[in-house]
Amino acid sequence: MPAESASRGDLLEPHASSMEGTSSGEEEEEAEDSSNETRLSPETAVAADDSAPYIGQRFLTHDAAYEFYGGFAKRCGFSIRRHRTEGKDGVGKGLTRRYFVCHRAGNAPAKPFSDGATPQRNRKSSRCGCRAYLRIGRDAGAGGPEWRVTGFSNHHNHELLRQDQVRFLPAYRVISDSDRDRILLFAKSGIFVQQMMRIMELEKRVEPGSLPFTEKDVSNLIHSFRRSNQEEENVDLLKMCRIFKEKDPNFKYDFTRDAHNRLVNIAWSYASSIQSYKVFGDAVVFDTSHRLTAMDMPLGIWIGMNNHGMPCFFGCTLLREENLQSFTWALQVFLNFMNRKAPQTILTDQNIYLKEAVEKELPTTKHALSIWLIATRFPSLFNAVLGEHYNDWENEFYRLHNMENTMDFDHGWNDMVDCYGLHGNRHIASLFASRNIWALPYLRGHFSAGLTASPGVSKSISDFIQRLLSAQRRLSHFIEQAAVVVDYKDQAGEQQTVQQNLKNINLKTAAPMESHAAAIFTPYAFSKLQDELVAAAHYASFHLEGDVFLVRHHAKTDGGSIVTWHQRGELISCSCQMFESSGILCRHTLRVLTTLNYFQIPDHYLPVRWHKTLPPPSKSLICAPKYSGASERVKTLQSIVSALVSEAAKSDERMDLATHEVSVLLSRIRQQPVSVNVSGDSAHSSLAAVAKDFISSENVNISK
Repeated sequence: MPAESASRGDLLEPHASSMEGTSSGEEEEEAEDSSNETRLSPETAVAADDSAPYIGQRFLTHDAAYEFYGGFAKRCGFSIRRHRTEGKDGVGKGLTRRYFVCHRAGNAPAKPFSDGATPQRNRKSSRCGCRAYLRIGRDAGAGGPEWRVTGFSNHHNHELLRQDQVRFLPAYRVISDSDRDRILLFAKSGIFVQQMMRIMELEKRVEPGSLPFTEKDVSNLIHSFRRSNQEEENVDLLKMCRIFKEKDPNFKYDFTRDAHNRLVNIAWSYASSIQSYKVFGDAVVFDTSHRLTAMDMPLGIWIGMNNHGMPCFFGCTLLREENLQSFTWALQVFLNFMNRKAPQTILTDQNIYLKEAVEKELPTTKHALSIWLIATRFPSLFNAVLGEHYNDWENEFYRLHNMENTMDFDHGWNDMVDCYGLHGNRHIASLFASRNIWALPYLRGHFSAGLTASPGVSKSISDFIQRLLSAQRRLSHFIEQAAVVVDYKDQAGEQQTVQQNLKNINLKTAAPMESHAAAIFTPYAFSKLQDELVAAAHYASFHLEGDVFLVRHHAKTDGGSIVTWHQRGELISCSCQMFESSGILCRHTLRVLTTLNYFQIPDHYLPVRWHKTLPPPSKSLICAPKYSGASERVKTLQSIVSALVSEAAKSDERMDLATHEVSVLLSRIRQQPVSVNVSGDSAHSSLAAVAKDFISSENVNISK
């Protein structure tokens, strides 16, 4: 062993000097003389076999030597890079010697101390001073110029990678020209990176994850391509907004440029979105977890929930960078679009810059994390850690998330950590540290319109966002295509509204409060309240003192909720804070109201945002003029519609027919021109005539 160490030292000493700089001719000759044997480390000896380089091995070109050594390195579990040369083509003897080294050779140079003005990336270097190398020298023989191996060492001071890992080294992640063209074609078509990878795996008939490049490589390629074509696309995007603004004066957009007049950020909102926000902008989701692949820019989408429990679109923004400045700008512009009306609650994903921007621009708004945006990362974070126990853990997580009080949540969380051995897991620790902005027990009392609790709502919003992202398949018309998606969603919502309104309400308790709520609330909101009314029958109410009641399930002997009733002003509140969170009275308050002989729910506990009939749209957003004598015409039309609803409700067949035909009628009406010069009588007469003619036609004769 000492002899081997000595010989190895002789072998590596000249290599070390070669890595520092050009050595003298005597040192070079000494190095070559001392390197007359090949050294293989035990871990690579088996993999090398007879394909390992050896002293005296000859190659026609230095590129051939590099390719041979690269193939050997890949089989062994490392990659190589060109290090230094001696001589220069066309000067003197020309290029005489080349060194190829392990990718972890040398040491990373120390970074200069940062003064904070210029951010620097302090990523850990992979270099660790490895001295594995191959040296070749030019040997002009009788058969022509050749290159001969004059030095070789395969001793590494680091672990070598397995064959299923080595392909992830940058040297082996290669995108061929044909693959590059294919990827750019996919990007122009609006296909997501994950979809590109799957398509190419199927085309090449390889296992998932076996392509010679990663999703990050594809994203980087698209990003570099977009930067080279950015100016033309930015102009097109602004042009789209200007054209749309000419068609719809109530369309709003804003943007910023950099010092080179290039687009940095842009945001927009449609007239219908601004109107929806006036009623449903109390709780907003700002989803920034997507990218517009066609432009390789982060996409932010503002979404809420309407009175029928369906997503409603508020606005979009494209940001060049996800930093504090960009998010601050986006929130400022959004508030300007919405006449400076801030939401009561805004839900986002986990982004520290976005968190700071919300605190700065929305100081009176409750900032919460969207649970479904957090949960999308659970499989990648915990699947490998928990293995077959992942599903059980996920069920336990959601059980804790829906608990009623913070104390039970904290105790349950500690038990979960103990049960699944998650002590020291940084992701679990991070979730627990931020529980006050995502766990329901900590969010009770902050209005969210049900956005924090309903899995069905999260799926509905996700489906809508996917349809919105699909609009980028025609990037040259993205703004218009996005408007089509939003309008389609609005029409689908109206059709569902008609279907809900045509259905006979099934009263379950026969309580006067139930029928009162059914006449005011939409079917979606009423179903939520009805569930609480049914459950209230199973709860007992105990008058403690003054205006305080204790309400708990009849089968329990402890616990319960505290309900406080103030007769003056008819104010009622519950410790469960369900009304404050959702705008729907809880079973506890409904039980107390029943005890107090209330037959109707006080008006201030029937929020307008859940009403069937909403306030009329703002006059500034209505293109049609205010007609004289319009009230009689409107009453005529309402009478016709009322008759339609009454007839349609008599059977399922009639209901289906009415729903379909009214949707068609609505589309036809929207296609009619709006003239500001038409008289009130002619306008409303025409509208009533169209509706009456349509309903009384043979194809829509419901009364038969």
